[in-house]
This record gives sequence, structure tokens and C-alpha cells, in this order.
Amino acid sequence: MSDTDVDVAGRSQGETDRRLPVTLSVNGQARQLEVDPRTSLLDALREHLRLGGTKKGCDHGQCGACTVLVNGRRVNSCLSLAVMHEDDEIVTIEGLGDPESLHPMQRAFVERDGFQCGYCTPGQICSAVGMLTEVAAGWPSHATADVASPSVVLTDAEIRERMSGNICRCAAYPNIVAAIRDTAEGGAE
Repeated sequence: MSDTDVDVAGRSQGETDRRLPVTLSVNGQARQLEVDPRTSLLDALREHLRLGGTKKGCDHGQCGACTVLVNGRRVNSCLSLAVMHEDDEIVTIEGLGDPESLHPMQRAFVERDGFQCGYCTPGQICSAVGMLTEVAAGWPSHATADVASPSVVLTDAEIRERMSGNICRCAAYPNIVAAIRDTAEGGAE
């Protein structure tokens, strides 16, 4: 093999063109794709499936703008490869609700003005939905007063701790906390 047959990452020619078939269940619908095995779940959703609700913020798992639900758990989609999710149920902001029938968390964010520029909002909402599932299951956080208790008291400190992986550069945090509290008290799905 000559030097011209290897790219800067050390891959041989042809290796960069390798694509794998993957079927992703996104928002209740099976979607078939062929992707480079290095394609993140975020890029598969945005670039291949054209679901623009999931945002690319930092692309390093630090801001939470790309948060989606995978099998009911919140995941930073920029840190996960699409090919890892063949048998998983993926829910994006588009799958939570629609303008005619908002998810309770979406409705609370609107009612409490839990957004300003809105860029982080889809990730905030998906994370909040996943977080309430964790609370319902009794999973403690670093802010939980009694980690041995089978239930978690959802204080403002508990909400802030659990949502700490989702950054809002506009600082709409008080309204986000209020929206999550409203949803929790109203029996969110």
C-alpha cells in the first residue's frame, strides 16, 4: 500500500466509505438507515432522519441540548453511536407531543415560560421527562436527603441537581424548575 492509499486518520482507502445498515425505532416508527459506524445518534437523528428538534450544542456531552430518551432513559445523543441502538425505543422532542396535543412537560414549559431563545428547550424537556421517571422509580441523586428511602421528595434542590447536565445559556432556570414542579404535581406521563 502506498502513502496515497492512507488518509490522515490512518484508514485505508475504502475503509472511509464503509456503511452499516441500522434500523432505529424513533418516535414509534421503524426507520432504516445506512450509516458510517462512527455516526452519532445525534447526527443520525438530525442529518439522516431530518428530526431537527434535537440540537447539537457542544457535541461533547457537556450541555444536554442533544438529550433524547432511549428506552425511557435520558441519553446525550452526541455521545452515543447510532449503530448501538438497533433494538432501542428512541423518543425525541417530536415524539413527545405535537402542537395539537402537547405532552404535559411541553405544556408546562409554555405556561411557565421555561425557555427564552429555545435552543436548549428540547433537551431540557426530554431530560425532565426522563428525570421524573427516575424520581418515580425512587432513584436517589446527590441532593437526595435520605438515599435509603424508597421514595424521593422532589424539592427544588433535587430538581436542580437532577437537571444539572442541561445548560441554559439564557438562565431560564427558575422557570424550568417551576415547569418541572408543575408537571410532577399534575401527574406527568
